[in-house]
Amino acid sequence: MGFSATSPTVDQGDGASISAVHPDIIMAHILTRLDGQTLASASCTSSQLHAFSTEGKLWRDICSATWPSVADPRVDDLISTFPAGHRSFFSDSFPLLDNFPSRFDLSRPSSPPTTELISAVDIFYKDQLIFSKVQESETESGWFLCSPFRVDLLDPKETVPTPIRHVGEDQASLKQLEENLSLSWIVIDPTRKRAANFSSRRAVKVQRHWLTGEIQLRFATILAGEKRGEFVQCGMVVTCNWSEGGELHVREVSMQVEGMEGNHLNGKESLVILERAIEGGERRKEVKGKGRFEEYLEMKRERRERKERREKTLDMICIATAVTIFLTFWSFVFFR
Repeated sequence: MGFSATSPTVDQGDGASISAVHPDIIMAHILTRLDGQTLASASCTSSQLHAFSTEGKLWRDICSATWPSVADPRVDDLISTFPAGHRSFFSDSFPLLDNFPSRFDLSRPSSPPTTELISAVDIFYKDQLIFSKVQESETESGWFLCSPFRVDLLDPKETVPTPIRHVGEDQASLKQLEENLSLSWIVIDPTRKRAANFSSRRAVKVQRHWLTGEIQLRFATILAGEKRGEFVQCGMVVTCNWSEGGELHVREVSMQVEGMEGNHLNGKESLVILERAIEGGERRKEVKGKGRFEEYLEMKRERRERKERREKTLDMICIATAVTIFLTFWSFVFFR
């Protein structure tokens, strides 16, 4: 049964309307066929559809289909405590996060810090799931607060085989991965009952290591830093390589937060930024992740050049001062 613009969801002038359709048909054969975006739009068309679309099971099924990792019992139970359950979670997590500083009030007070963050991560290739995992990260210990923030989903010697096969030349394989591999990295804050998807969905950079041959796909969201005018990169890296049989193996899936100086932020600094983004970051259907990443790299380059110019100027001043002192001293010695 199809669901098109000509279905009786609006008055066609002959008295037909959504109310003419039996509720069981709407629930079992129409709403269950919709994805989250379409269901949210349909709920705005009439009070009856709005009432039907608040059914918790609909949104639970949509969330599980969109992100298989959230079907994990720990995550599913947590999402059930959100203000509107899975509907709230979908609203937080499906649109891309846009926490660009110009669109976020940095003076906004923050809620009490959370005791843990939960990562629900899914990797797809041509819409086929190839990796899914849930990871809990405590946020209270001194080790977490003082050490560089990093979430690793795989142990150093662990690899995950995938059904992806090597195709053609190396450059063609890189292009194949860039175009078809997508990442969802949802960070859940159990304290605030909020979540956000920090992935750019598509890779912003794909490169092959010249020595090891490993392929690194970088996903990134540019966030507001702790200070006004500061930017940070919430970067997620998927590292993989080709096996002897031509299959792609995933060997690293990690997240770090990097400052504009190229430094990795510690847990305390990263927690403040992530919490603020989760709570106040704007969600958008479309964010030019690669474009934002390239803008960020350009800002880093300009910042580095300004720093180098300042250091060069300071060096020249120091040299001039030293020469002046040297000449003054010997002038005093010879001409006194």
